[in-house]
Amino acid sequence: MRNAGLEETQARINISWRNINNLRYADDITLMAESEEELKSLLMKVKEESEKVGLKLNIQKTKTMASSPITSWEIDGETVETVSDFIIGGSKITADGDRSHEFKRRLLLGRKVMTNLDSIFKSRDITLPTKVRLVKAMVFPVVMYGCESWTVKKAERQRLDALELWCWRRLLRVPWTARRSTSPF
Repeated sequence: MRNAGLEETQARINISWRNINNLRYADDITLMAESEEELKSLLMKVKEESEKVGLKLNIQKTKTMASSPITSWEIDGETVETVSDFIIGGSKITADGDRSHEFKRRLLLGRKVMTNLDSIFKSRDITLPTKVRLVKAMVFPVVMYGCESWTVKKAERQRLDALELWCWRRLLRVPWTARRSTSPF
């Protein structure tokens, strides 16, 4: 697929002063264009180039997303599904560009990792510094993945701080009913 000819096509979008029309990761490809016609052209180019090397485009896994309404497409008699959001590279992208869903999703994933580590945190055989290193290595990276592109509002910053405090309290086994100052954390 590297030589699929996508670089030569005119269909592309401008991101940070760079013109791109595709993002590739493993066996996934995301095509981007300014218009519906350009996107159809890119998809047909990928389909043709794939067939040349014996690969088949799976229409059931093919999705389209646009910031404005588009008509439904058919390829080889099968309808291409139109979606309002999808996950690429571990981040949720929505048609309206709203990142608040991704922020909430990251907080939930961090909580899930933290609760999955409960048995380790309850173990008296593991030292506190090791448990702290586990939180820093396993929980916070999950929460902060993709944060370079976030625009964080004040309320979201407070939720992020609250999650961090929740993690430290859970690690130290301080119950939520205990009214303690945040200063020792």
